[in-house]
Amino acid sequence: MAKGSNQKQKLLVLQQILTERTDEDHPMTTPDLIRALEEVGITAERKSIYENMDTLRQFGLDVQSRKGKQPGWFVGERPFELAELKLLVDAVQASRFFTRRKSAQLIRKLEQLTSVHQAKALQRQVYVDQRVKTMNESIYYNVDKLHSALSSGSSVTFKYFEYNVKKEKVFRREGRRYTVRPYGLVWDNENYYLVGFDWSFEEVRHYRVDKMGELAVICLKNSKAEPPASFDLSDYGGRHFGMFRGREGQIRLRCGNRMVGVILDRFGQDTILIPDGEDHFLVTVTAVVSPQFYGWLFSLSDGVELTGPAWAVEEYHSRLADAQRR
Repeated sequence: MAKGSNQKQKLLVLQQILTERTDEDHPMTTPDLIRALEEVGITAERKSIYENMDTLRQFGLDVQSRKGKQPGWFVGERPFELAELKLLVDAVQASRFFTRRKSAQLIRKLEQLTSVHQAKALQRQVYVDQRVKTMNESIYYNVDKLHSALSSGSSVTFKYFEYNVKKEKVFRREGRRYTVRPYGLVWDNENYYLVGFDWSFEEVRHYRVDKMGELAVICLKNSKAEPPASFDLSDYGGRHFGMFRGREGQIRLRCGNRMVGVILDRFGQDTILIPDGEDHFLVTVTAVVSPQFYGWLFSLSDGVELTGPAWAVEEYHSRLADAQRR
């Protein structure tokens, strides 16, 4: 075996070359690998390359060899398939949760999970979208702190803000801090929300994570702030349309049969549908009635009619009349 000053690094460098430069469509021959090693000052002989490949296989790297029109060595199976990486890139790029800067950083990291050749397929997807992104760069780290608080059962404090017309942060409550015992995180309408027990209001509330400033984890614990056994985070998110607050109640809807898919998509496959004649069905759901809830109903045109309770029906028709006058 050829010797050299960098022989101890040879296996690591070979692994890096194979991982970064090869895939099923881009194998490297043994002479290619020898030249690549020489570029970084490592000498190698053909026989040693074969021995090194066996060692890398034993280590767990899926090194494949092929003869024929495209002979050579390449990495076969990887932790992520190219199709899976494309889905992840699309999710990062489409998400309003990440700033443009953080989106670009994450996509570059995802590209490192495949060869440089396949990474080009991911790069082309980066430029197809111009979706609105959050302006709060700290959101990425806020989520990490919130998960730490959830794991330890601790509380968090933060300042909560909106943006004015000058795109400046304006803090609510004159900058006084909120204190919340986190129950969980909900992803809704392309935003992350913290759901938890608010110590000031002594009730369960939710807050958008990208509107939190100066978030910190604190060792504040109390039994009254613990989530009750009956609390269901997914149920909480499903009741709040667009995560807006409002009056909660058992809402009865009469729907045309063509709306079955819409209702099941919104309220879940376990929703009970009761036939009402040949062309309609009735459904009762728990929902937090807000302007966003009525907006959702209006968007369904004449496919859904709200039939109860009385207070919800009255407001529904009032809002409908206002919309028609406009």
